[in-house]
Amino acid sequence: DLADLDALLNQNTKLVTMPHCSNIVAEFNDVATVAKMTGAAGALLLVDGVSFAPHGLPDIAATGADIYLFSIYKTFGPHQGAMVVRNHVRDQLENQGHYFNAGYSGKRFTPAGPDHAQISAINGLADYYETIYAHHFDDQPAPAEQARAVNGLFAEHERELCEHLLSWLRTRNDIRILGPATSDNRAATIALQTSRSALEIATELADHKIMAGASDFYAVRLLEAMNVPTDPGALRLSFVHYTTRQEIDQLISALEKVL
Repeated sequence: DLADLDALLNQNTKLVTMPHCSNIVAEFNDVATVAKMTGAAGALLLVDGVSFAPHGLPDIAATGADIYLFSIYKTFGPHQGAMVVRNHVRDQLENQGHYFNAGYSGKRFTPAGPDHAQISAINGLADYYETIYAHHFDDQPAPAEQARAVNGLFAEHERELCEHLLSWLRTRNDIRILGPATSDNRAATIALQTSRSALEIATELADHKIMAGASDFYAVRLLEAMNVPTDPGALRLSFVHYTTRQEIDQLISALEKVL
């Protein structure tokens, strides 16, 4: 609730951290508004985008975040972390690398030095987006415009699949949807509190060729606040742009058998 945040901000606030969306609740947070509020209070905003990025590369400039973090492997690239830091913030942070690299902005925050092979492999992510764009569109605008268009395709497809699954889940009285019960303003990451062990259900889903997770997913405080036992935690069903309608139907069929 942004009103609650407004009451918390004061002259002593130095840093505000938030997820772009939770890996349990999955609702998209209004980062741009929070950025304006924190900036007005003289504070910095750090955003964790790891659960948002798989559903479309973030437009980091539009968020207004001072620091934005996500994992490249969550966006179909190599096992590499990404940290976007605005210049005025970068210059305030202490060097974390070799003293002789302190003057290099791309090396200051990697203690052992850049992982050149992984960084080079990130080019494949750009190739992936460009290939998808070329498949659906005839023109060739700037890379950022291509990314926005591809993000739009991802969002539309995932929203349709998400609503298809959620509409079935809403008919059940033996599960609780942890987050928005419709596909509006949410990621296609659906966490459930189940009437019996989430781990047992996930294990049985595997017999139906469905991979689901059962865990606290590092969201211990969130689950505790929602009165969800952290052992075994929530049952989580996640999908992205290459998931098909047939696979969601397969999931629903399997859930009907194991719930």
